Amino acid sequence: MPTICMFYGIIIRMYCAPGEHNPPHFHAYYGKHKAIIDINTCELTNGSLPKKQLKLVLAWAELRQEDLLANWVLAMNSELPFKIEPLK
Repeated sequence: MPTICMFYGIIIRMYCAPGEHNPPHFHAYYGKHKAIIDINTCELTNGSLPKKQLKLVLAWAELRQEDLLANWVLAMNSELPFKIEPLK
């Protein structure tokens, strides 16, 4: 699962497999916390992050939604997703 972005101690990853389940999503990690974020809705669907980090991840996802969806298409074709600009 390649890392596509890192910011403020948060790691964003996306699986690269044609059989990966819908809806389009990515995985966010912060310390021992893990969350799955729906790309279409920019909402938490599974797991948890501390409140501050969750707000940062959701804001980043909204800003980078087009890039995330493009990466999802690549990942579903077993291609490596590209790096996405971090939150600044």
